[in-house]
Amino acid sequence: MANRVSASIRLGGTLSAAAYHELADIILTERLSIEWDGEPFDHSHRTPGQPLDLHAHEVIGGQFDELEERCVELKLPFVRSCDGYPGEWSPECVVFTGEGEPTSYPADEGGFVVMGRETAEKLSSLEAIIAWFDAADFPVPPLIVAGDSADA
Repeated sequence: MANRVSASIRLGGTLSAAAYHELADIILTERLSIEWDGEPFDHSHRTPGQPLDLHAHEVIGGQFDELEERCVELKLPFVRSCDGYPGEWSPECVVFTGEGEPTSYPADEGGFVVMGRETAEKLSSLEAIIAWFDAADFPVPPLIVAGDSADA
């Protein structure tokens, strides 16, 4: 049996209504909800003008493989956080800005991004260290679906 932990993901960006329904079907398949221990996700759970926050316990490897892969294909920014699994992996925060590849940042048990001495020495300046933390603290934009009201 695969190792499982609690994980959450915040999605944003702009997509078509058809792509949103496809994404919502993936979210349903992965049994995510908009709150911890909440009811399963429904297409109507999205709040226009806000990022979409999703949560689950018992996530294999702490990753939402299909959802994250589709977000990368659609260039939808996301930030995923997961707990660590002793002896296998540490807690992490994964940031995808909508460009390039997702970047993984180590985190502590509280979900705060942390930096080890080796990384700090490699970055070598306070400005570079602050920029690294800023990149890890990526603000996910609202999830906008074509046809949303301009008031959202």
